[in-house]
Amino acid sequence: MDTEKSEEFYKRLREQLTESSDWPSKYLYKFIVPSETEKIERIHQIFDNTGAVIESKQSKKGTYTSLSITVMRDNPDAVIQKYIEVGEVKGVISL
Repeated sequence: MDTEKSEEFYKRLREQLTESSDWPSKYLYKFIVPSETEKIERIHQIFDNTGAVIESKQSKKGTYTSLSITVMRDNPDAVIQKYIEVGEVKGVISL
């Protein structure tokens, strides 16, 4: 994602989160990750010590793993910060 697009995406997301939720609030992240142990472990590390509940499900062929992560966040910026951190893991798709 190029920088201009991602800035616009996060700006819009921040507005939507501000309008749609009272903070602090539980937030559900969904990611599609190539089924590579080190990438999945990296995402687990990003959410380590946050009290996150992480559910994973492998695709039929085993090529990808979907991760659903429910975690309490203090505000929209805290939500976006985790998207940015996970976005640094190559090949991850944020839903």
